[in-house]
Amino acid sequence: MEETHKLIYELAKPFLNTRKNDIHIEISLGYAYKLLEKEAGDDNIVIPAVILHDLGWWKVPVNLHLKAFGPQFDWELRRKHEVEGVKMAREILEKVDYDASKMEEILLIIDGHDSRLEAISPNDRIVKDADKLFRFSPRGFEIDYQRFGIERNKYLKWLSECVDEWFFTLTAKLFAREALQVLR
Repeated sequence: MEETHKLIYELAKPFLNTRKNDIHIEISLGYAYKLLEKEAGDDNIVIPAVILHDLGWWKVPVNLHLKAFGPQFDWELRRKHEVEGVKMAREILEKVDYDASKMEEILLIIDGHDSRLEAISPNDRIVKDADKLFRFSPRGFEIDYQRFGIERNKYLKWLSECVDEWFFTLTAKLFAREALQVLR
C-alpha cells in the first residue's frame, strides 16, 4: 500500500470501529486491489475511496444501522451515511493534502456508492464492486446473514440472485460466482 494510502487508512481507523467496518474495509480493499489488476482504474482514486466510503456510519446511531443497509433498508438512513461520509472523507483527504482533482472524484464516488445505481466512472465501478464483494467473502457472508437474521441458505440464494444486478465489471461477477461456489 502506498504511503499516502496508509496514512489515510490510519486516520480513518478510529471511525471504522462500528458496524464491523474495520473488517469490511480490509476485505473490500483486498478485492479492490484484485479488481485493479484486471480492470482499468486509478489506484489513487479507488484505494482512498474504498478506505473512506463507509466513514459516515460513525454518524448514524448504532440502533439504526440495521435499518439502513441490507436486504430491507431505509433509503434516508442509507443516504445519511453517504452525505456524512463525504464530510469526514474530505477532512481526512485535506489533512494529508491529497491531490484536489483526485479528491473530487473520490468524494463523488463516496456520495453515491450505495444509493446511485449507475457508476459515474471506471473507478466508481471498481469501488462499488469491491464494496459489494465483501458480502461474498466467507467472513462477510457469515457476518451479514447473522446480523440480518436471515437463514444461511436463504441469504446465499438472495446473493446469487443479485450478482448480475449488482456488479459492473465482469471480473467482479466472476469473483462473486466463484465465491458462491465456495460458500455452498
